[in-house]
Amino acid sequence: MINRRKFLQQTATTAVGVIISQASFSNILIQKKKEKLGVALVGLGYYSTDLLAPALQLTKNCYLAGIVTGTPSKAETWKKKHNLSDKNIYNYQNFDSIANNPDIDVVYVVLPPSMHAEYTIRAAKAGKHVWCEKPMAVTEAECKSMIDACAKNKVKLSIGYRMQHEPNTQRIVQFRKDLTYGKVIKVEVAAGYFDGRTDHWKQKKSMGGGVMGDMGVYPLNAARYSVGLEPIAVTAQASTTRPEIYKEVEETMKFDLEFPGGAMASCEASFGKGMNDLMVTCSKGWYKLSPFQAYNGINGETSDGIRLNAPINNEQATQMDDDALAIMNNTALIAPGEEGLKDIRVVEAVYRSVAQKKRVTI
Repeated sequence: MINRRKFLQQTATTAVGVIISQASFSNILIQKKKEKLGVALVGLGYYSTDLLAPALQLTKNCYLAGIVTGTPSKAETWKKKHNLSDKNIYNYQNFDSIANNPDIDVVYVVLPPSMHAEYTIRAAKAGKHVWCEKPMAVTEAECKSMIDACAKNKVKLSIGYRMQHEPNTQRIVQFRKDLTYGKVIKVEVAAGYFDGRTDHWKQKKSMGGGVMGDMGVYPLNAARYSVGLEPIAVTAQASTTRPEIYKEVEETMKFDLEFPGGAMASCEASFGKGMNDLMVTCSKGWYKLSPFQAYNGINGETSDGIRLNAPINNEQATQMDDDALAIMNNTALIAPGEEGLKDIRVVEAVYRSVAQKKRVTI
């Protein structure tokens, strides 16, 4: 039998041990907290090669730690150029083993839209945070599955809307919030370029091609952040000037969005012509950005003569630094998965409008 004094002594000793253990565990966590997050790029096409990889050399909160590619020659080139460790180079077959790699904190999915859901979900199951390029996926259902997978595995999901991290864009969003120029009445926005390629995923329906699967989200997202509401109806028309190339998907899409309260947005996206303008007309003035999305900086003005040309060092680096900081501090993301889903919900309505040749509600 143990007497009361010994029981209290033993209990106190156990309690102290638990406290010490908890303190030690906390110290381990603190020691293990990274100053920079390791990022693995999935898909090594133009955007990863020419934009994201160079931007990761400029970031403060993250760095290029690994790659995922199905092309051995690319793997070798990237290994030498970026001094990557063999253990941080993956292909699409062994991708899931990334779960065992503490060097990789974030997986950045830079693949055709038809592959976004699969690799986002696989990355989430591997316990990695996910950055996914826009458009988020092909369908709203896929977007939901991506969001659910990341929530279930307690990782963050951010969509690559780099313009929402850009200072001039953030300023016009603030104009809208503050009613600086009154209530938004009309938005006119267009994004496009001439794409001379003839055999690319953007021309293949099965891969998420068509202009709405690429450039279309620029005017769509801009209309949404300019108005600050979700559209309730859309009327859309698809067209092509090169049917021999755009056999399965549209080259150009025009779509008019209706918002609660009466605001309207006239949007256009194209692979057949150059366009890069955003005009917001309000009840007490206007503001515009031209270009409103460009890698080398944004420029604009307001009806009362304010110049909108705040510089930014690198748009992709800023986006990735913001998202890395949100992960490290467990704070809200600027463009979480839900933002991508809202765009794809409208994209699906755009295609319904084209198929039915009429206005459709969202």
